[in-house]
Amino acid sequence: MTINCPFPCVRVAGLLLGCAALILLSACAPLPPRNPIATWVPSKNYDIRKPQLIVLHFTDQDSVAQALNTLRTHNPGGPVSAHYLIGRDGHTYQLVSEVDRAWHAGGGRWGTITDVNSASIGIELDNNGDEPFPPAQIASLLRLLADITTRWDIPRAQIIGHEDLAPARKDDPGPLFPWATLAAHGFGLWPDPPATLVDPPPGFDPWMALTAIGYPLDDPQAAVRAFHNHFRGIGGDTLDAEDMKILYNLVGKIEHGDTEK
Repeated sequence: MTINCPFPCVRVAGLLLGCAALILLSACAPLPPRNPIATWVPSKNYDIRKPQLIVLHFTDQDSVAQALNTLRTHNPGGPVSAHYLIGRDGHTYQLVSEVDRAWHAGGGRWGTITDVNSASIGIELDNNGDEPFPPAQIASLLRLLADITTRWDIPRAQIIGHEDLAPARKDDPGPLFPWATLAAHGFGLWPDPPATLVDPPPGFDPWMALTAIGYPLDDPQAAVRAFHNHFRGIGGDTLDAEDMKILYNLVGKIEHGDTEK
């Protein structure tokens, strides 16, 4: 049975509206990654840009809600973001795709990496800088680190704090962050037990050792403070005998390739 529509104009109008919607959608669609002034001759020999480093931060704020707002809008110093945010209760939020460049590191460097944002994944931890990091939060962080390092094949030693790459202007995740707990699960560069550490040989240069680990030495005292926060959980900007043992041990791990996985 054929039913004739008594209102053909309505059908025509609907078709026109549909076409208009398609045109608008196509206008809003992202442009293909091709340059119109060149001939597209695709090659299969490429891959995506790959992160080499994971940078840990504390939010320096009082709640996840406040941190989410800052990471998605703006702060007094300009827009910032991170790939992940982990709450005190262990809930994990993703704000930026891992293949994209989040704005979390700012100025600074780690070893030969000078554009840290382009070479890293940033993880924010909901913490105001004055409180311990709850077990649930660290458990979620460990799970996330295992996932990211496995998928991207990032060496597990390549996990640092924001203050490590920018010691003159940052202090997160700070001396309360449990780097030893991460090390117990195989994450981050970490020295052997204190009882096994030995004095370095004569002529050992601690500044060269700090550089070999990755620390920038534009402000040597700031670099020592960051090193102390990370490896000893103490303040101070003067190297002592214990620091020398730790530095010698860490450099030995790097030289012998004990930090690759």
